[in-house]
Amino acid sequence: MKVIEVARLLGITADTVRFYTRINILNPTKSKANGYREYSDNDVKRLRFVLSARQLGFSVEDIQEILGHADKKKSPCPTVRRLIDQRLHETEQQFKETIRLRDRMQRAVLEWSQKPDKAPTGHMLCHLIEEFTVEE
Repeated sequence: MKVIEVARLLGITADTVRFYTRINILNPTKSKANGYREYSDNDVKRLRFVLSARQLGFSVEDIQEILGHADKKKSPCPTVRRLIDQRLHETEQQFKETIRLRDRMQRAVLEWSQKPDKAPTGHMLCHLIEEFTVEE
C-alpha cells in the first residue's frame, strides 16, 4: 500500500503516516519500479497499535520503548503497566491544575465584572490583571 492508502484505511492524514515513518516506527520497503514507499499489512497493524496507544495517552517516546521490547520478542506488558501508571499520575496532576485554573478564572470573571475599564498608563497595562491576586 502507498502512504495515501494507509492514511485512508486508518482515517488519518498522509502526514501522520510519513511522521511515523520518519521516526522509524514504520519501515516500509521502497518500490523498485517507482521508488514509492510500500506499506505492508504488518505496517498497518503496527500503526493501528500506535494510534490506539496514543489514544490512551502514551507519548511517542513511550510507544518507541514499547515497540522496542516487542521487536526484541520481549513482553512489553511490564513497561506498558509502568508507563500507564506514570501517564495517569501526570494526567491527574494536569487535571488538578486545570481545576485550579478554572477556579481562578471564575474568580477573575466575578471580580472583574465589578471593576471599571481603565486606559493604560506608564505604570500599568491592564489593571484587571495587574491587580488580581492569586490566592491558593
